[in-house]
Amino acid sequence: MGSRALPQSAIANVRMDATVEGVVKPTALPNRINNMIDLESPKVATMAKISEVEGEKGVFCRCWKSGTFPLCDAAHVEHNKLTGDNVGPLIVSKK
Repeated sequence: MGSRALPQSAIANVRMDATVEGVVKPTALPNRINNMIDLESPKVATMAKISEVEGEKGVFCRCWKSGTFPLCDAAHVEHNKLTGDNVGPLIVSKK
């Protein structure tokens, strides 16, 4: 599989000021969903055991705006008001 090039319009908006292992990584791409969680990581993947969830359900962030990521803190409510988006949390029930 070949790599896909960014459109020229996107390249103009990329800040290249972070490096990981000598590779320049963009820190702000247009339409980037995650702009604050582990930006130096090539992929953010979080694992949680159901036994670690307190109470009857776990509420996990899907908007990438939560100050308690990976848990939801309802930051999506403000995000949705500002952007017209419709994101909400992933809710995992123990029952």
